[in-house]
Amino acid sequence: MKVYKTNEIKNIALLGAKGSGKTTLAESMLYECGVIKRRGTIEAGNTVGDYFPVEKEYGYSVFSTVLNAEFNNKKLNIIDCPGAEDFVGNAYTALGVCDLGVIVVNAQNGVEVGTQNIFRTTGKLQKPVVFALNQMDGEKTDYENVMEQMREHFGPKIVAVQYPIESGPGFRSIIDVLIMKKLEWKAEGGVPEISEIPADQMEKAKELNQILVEAAAENDETLMDKFFDKGTLTEDEMREGIRKGLCDRSILPVVVLSGEKDMGVRRLMEFLGNVCPFVSEMPAPFTTTGEEVAPDSNGPLSVYVFKTSVEPHIGEVSYFKVMSGTLHAGDDVENVTRGGKERLAQIFTVCGQLRTAVETLEAGDFGAAVKLKDVRTGNTLDAKGCEYQFDFIKYPAPKYTRAIRPVTESDAEKLAGILTRMHEEDPTWLVEQSKELKQTIVKGQGEFHLRTLKWRIENNDKLPIEFIEPKIPYRETITKASRADYRHKKQSGGSGQFGEVHLIIEPYTEGMPEPDTYKFNGQEFKMNVRDKQEIPLEWGGKLVVYNCIVGGAIDARFIPAIVKGLMDRMEQGPLTGSYARDVRVMIYDGKMHPVDSNEISFRLAGRNAFQEAFRNANPKILEPVYDVEVLTPGDVMGDVMSDLQGRRALIMGMNSENGLEKLQAKVPLKEMSSYSTSLSSITGGRSSFSMEFSGYELVPSDVQEKLLKEYEATQQEE
Repeated sequence: MKVYKTNEIKNIALLGAKGSGKTTLAESMLYECGVIKRRGTIEAGNTVGDYFPVEKEYGYSVFSTVLNAEFNNKKLNIIDCPGAEDFVGNAYTALGVCDLGVIVVNAQNGVEVGTQNIFRTTGKLQKPVVFALNQMDGEKTDYENVMEQMREHFGPKIVAVQYPIESGPGFRSIIDVLIMKKLEWKAEGGVPEISEIPADQMEKAKELNQILVEAAAENDETLMDKFFDKGTLTEDEMREGIRKGLCDRSILPVVVLSGEKDMGVRRLMEFLGNVCPFVSEMPAPFTTTGEEVAPDSNGPLSVYVFKTSVEPHIGEVSYFKVMSGTLHAGDDVENVTRGGKERLAQIFTVCGQLRTAVETLEAGDFGAAVKLKDVRTGNTLDAKGCEYQFDFIKYPAPKYTRAIRPVTESDAEKLAGILTRMHEEDPTWLVEQSKELKQTIVKGQGEFHLRTLKWRIENNDKLPIEFIEPKIPYRETITKASRADYRHKKQSGGSGQFGEVHLIIEPYTEGMPEPDTYKFNGQEFKMNVRDKQEIPLEWGGKLVVYNCIVGGAIDARFIPAIVKGLMDRMEQGPLTGSYARDVRVMIYDGKMHPVDSNEISFRLAGRNAFQEAFRNANPKILEPVYDVEVLTPGDVMGDVMSDLQGRRALIMGMNSENGLEKLQAKVPLKEMSSYSTSLSSITGGRSSFSMEFSGYELVPSDVQEKLLKEYEATQQEE
């Protein structure tokens, strides 16, 4: 393979909803470039893209696949991304390192929720987009109807580059209004026969050509002047205008094809090669320190690892993008993210599981290395003297959570190591060893996402595991002031233990006035503040402690021990053992013994006094509540809303967005456990949602009563 210059490289993410036919399209693209001699199929399990055992088991893509093709003296690096919503993290990765997204649309289904979600993601990341209407030969395909949907959802920026003379099973020819030619295929597809546009199509072709010319001219003043002078643009001028419009997302070109029959695929690749921006034409990324790094082959060498995976018969493979400089096989680099040195003894270009050793890769190009010592996804590898570090891929928040444990308890340590490795392969699998819940928590984008994790652990690592319902991180707090005292006294020969603590507690809120006078059972308690401690709690909220001791009733050296006793109970609340928060404590009196008083005595006295006061302060349980946003077609909105209300949701708002209904609600985390599965079932997979932590709110009294009984039962069992 020749060494491609930065201005000869195009990096493309192949995106789309599940079932849009991306993997089949990718297979035809590779076939057209001569990378493969025979096209594989999903059914036969022999495609270049889906080569992992789990993908063959499921029959759809689970991982993104890095491909490359040489076409018309240009190099196209392509990342084929899974379409299932559960594996959306792959799209974020691909768009992070690619310069353009080709969104494949199943023309039989039209614009799906998955299509809109991925388009929204490209918008967040400001990436150019080309739409490819695939399966134009499908039984249910209606081109005009699909284009109407496209304009409805994506606006007037939608511009046809081609249209079919006939859509549906009779699809075999198109009119290309960029080159103003008719392209027609034989039954086997492949290279089309190019001819002049028939007279009965000329009027429509000229109309669409004019729309395309105007869209191209709008993006460049010089082109606009030429358009006003001549009323048209040359083919090259149109390409230049479309390229500029793509870069600022002011034009969304639409092409048509059948990936399965290899019709229109070669023309798509010509369009990508001739019209879409090169690496050098896109905005340069920034380092973590805000330094802009242009893809300059003569610059300092810096390599960003965007994907790692453990692959069959190979081991660990690190996929990277050369951000700056020129990489040579055998180069020594420093891992600026983790520390340590690496030697890239061999470097490869990659096409699925096909790898070709190369000697050189220039800035902007993709490559891979195998069995590096200590490299993870997101690491930056620099030549000596270079200090670039990149961290530009931000992943979506997880939507589905489960606790995980090995079937055999002794395998816990082995499981922890496997989960760490799995997270490094796919950063959207989040793993947490929760001290609070005493569980290992795994989070992902949906049930399928975590089911894939389970399949791989059980089949690849031969470790039986089980998922269980995760515990909810409740919080405990109080709603009124209360007073208690406790004497700890223990005598067992020799010096004993003695400590007595009197305290008042009340709910804490930011900015509340300093403590003054309290009345309980007709008796007043005047606080004389000597000292104050504000303790921010790791789990949120505060514990604020006042030393109001007068007359030396308790020596100052015992106050830290009392505070430790308070924290014991804050870490294990009296109601359900959950963390407590937002409590203010005034230690105002007590007693000590000249011989028997010690730290442990006052720690126990403080802990027990606090527990008694807490129980008498009208304690409440707080639960985590999330802001949930659901995008759904209007015909199932009623069902979606009913389901949310059954989950104790508070509907905050409703509005329409690009042909979909958007519901916003606040929902307790407890009720979101299997929501992704339920939503998919209710709407036939046509809806999507996102969730973000909002805060803690009081649980209803009936829920609190149930939680108290459950906790009491577990305590009796223990």
